[in-house]
Parts: sequence; structure tokens; C-alpha cells
Amino acid sequence: MKKQAVLLVNLGSPDSTSVQDVRTYLKEFLMDGRVLDAPYPVRWCIVHLAILPSRPAQSAEAYEKVWTPEGSPLVATSRKVQAALRQKLPVEVELAMRYQNPSIENAVRKLHEEGIEELLLIPLFPHYAMSSFETAVVRVQELIKKISPEMALTVMPPYYDHPDYIKALAGSAEPYLQEDYDHLLFSFHGIPERHLRKSDPTGCHCLKAKDCCNTPSPAHATCYRAQCFATVKAFVKAAGIPEGKYSVAFQSRLGRDPWLSPYTDHVLETMGRSGMKKLLVICPAFVSDCLETLEEIGMRGAESFQHAGGGTLTRIPCLNEHPLWIAALEGMVREWLDKTPRPCCAKRAAELETNLA
Repeated sequence: MKKQAVLLVNLGSPDSTSVQDVRTYLKEFLMDGRVLDAPYPVRWCIVHLAILPSRPAQSAEAYEKVWTPEGSPLVATSRKVQAALRQKLPVEVELAMRYQNPSIENAVRKLHEEGIEELLLIPLFPHYAMSSFETAVVRVQELIKKISPEMALTVMPPYYDHPDYIKALAGSAEPYLQEDYDHLLFSFHGIPERHLRKSDPTGCHCLKAKDCCNTPSPAHATCYRAQCFATVKAFVKAAGIPEGKYSVAFQSRLGRDPWLSPYTDHVLETMGRSGMKKLLVICPAFVSDCLETLEEIGMRGAESFQHAGGGTLTRIPCLNEHPLWIAALEGMVREWLDKTPRPCCAKRAAELETNLA
């Protein structure tokens, strides 16, 4: 029997809240051509001349607000997920971050030294985006080819509407949904509109076809926007959210180019001005709480909502190490180990392989 293992990959975080460590992180993150997808000379100038002189100090202040005794909340939570999975599975579970530490390279080297022959990669991004899911997968592929070319790699395709993921999402949100609230806002991480077009293998569907996200197309296998809406549709059905009591927005935009809209910060101000008293915000694109959920939504977002005239903004925590999320991940791994993937997962894996090629 071949020796098998699982690799979880999340986005990453600075090693500390020092300005230098934040600068190092931002440099690696923003110089990734799948994040800031301008030609290298242009990207270099934007990052080194426009962003790095001032942004690291600003971001360091924000990280200090959410830093924990265990370090970065994203990394610390991811380690807890790794530890919980290790207790439930008969194979090794490694953890890596796309940027900074623990690094993908060190994880692949460790797996190679342990003689791993088959590896399941689970990107900790439920939805496909070139700046998250794709860059993580491609980086793992590159390093396996370099370090351990004999290792067989299987990639868990985006699980944005996987029944176990939706069950975990709805279950973790249930205590908050049982309380009285006026509105539920789904805030997904934003991406530039051009990223949708670049990820469209047909070249003629995303943001081009009428009602593109609701019109079936092979493009949906790599369409972040369509997958976000699919998550919302599955969640509201599972949780019994009435029509008209929820909406969708996109956060964390950077630069002047059009990003997916409506923008979360604008929506929060509008809702505040309307006098809304009890707002819930959930961030399904993030499986672990991080700067974007804790500080951007839970602190700055709540403040802008209230300053605009709103009442209470309650942020629903991410899945983190919720038992239903651990069970969902365990199920994904066991299907791979037993070679019994769900038909939908097998189909998506084939579509993903075709589109990535």
C-alpha cells in the first residue's frame, strides 16, 4: 500500500507584527503574478514604489489589533485544524501557507523525506480564484515537480457548495441566526473583475453573457463570483433564511480598477444610514478568522456602520475549528483514501484539471 498524506494550504500571514515582517509578507504576496497580475516591471514598480513605502506600517497597526498570544490568528487556527484532523485520520496531515510560514517548500520537503507517494492537497479556500486557490495549487505543483516528482498529487476541487461544507457553515452560524436580527450580509473577499475574465476558459462567458452566474457554463468551474452566489443559495436554503433578509457584498479591494461589487464598505454605510439596528455579517470565503474578518469587518466595518447611524453589527465567526468543519474535512480525506469521491467532486476535479492546463 502506498504511503499517503494530506496537505492543507491557507493564505498566510506575517511572522510578527513588526513593520519589517509585515513588509516581507506584503512583498511576497503582492509580487505574486496571480495576485497583482500586471507585467513584472509594472508590478515591481507598484509594489516597491507605491505600496511598500507606507502600507507595511499601516498594516502592522491593524495586525496588532488581532494578534494573539499564539501569533497570527489565521496560522494559529489553521494549526488547530491540522491537529484535530491528525487525531481523526490514519495518515499524516501537513500544514503550509502560500506566503511566509510554515512554508509550502518545507512541507513538501518533509513529505518527500517521509516517503509519501500519494498526496491530497486541500486548499483552504472554498471558492476558485487565481489569487488564492489557483496560486496555492500551482505553487504546490511546482515544488513537487522540483523536490519529489514521483509523488502523485490529487487536488480537492473548490467545495463552495459541498453538502458537508454548507452543513458546517450553517451549523456554525445557527446560534447567531436564532437571535433576532434585521439582515444577514454575506461579505466575500473581492477580486478584480479582470481576474474573472482571465479565469474564464471559454473567453466569452464571465461578465459577458447575460446573467452569466445563473447561466450554466464550463466557466463556472473556475468562476469565483458564480461560486460565491452558489454558496449563498445553498446556505440560505439550509439555514432557512427568508428572501429579502439577506444580501451579498465583496470586501478588501485594492487599487482603482473595477472589483466585484457591491463593495462591503459602501453597503455597510448605506445600511447604517437606513437606520438598521441589528446586522449580521458572515464571511464564507474565509474558513479561518484573519485580519480581513476580525479587523476589517469586526472592527472597522462595525465602526463605519454605527457612525453612519446603524445599531449593532455582529460578525459571525468563520468555521475555524468548529466540529462540523473538522468533520467535513475528514469526510473529504476519507473519500480520497477510499477512492470513493462523490460524482460532483470527480466531475469538478476533471474540469479543474482541464481549466488549469
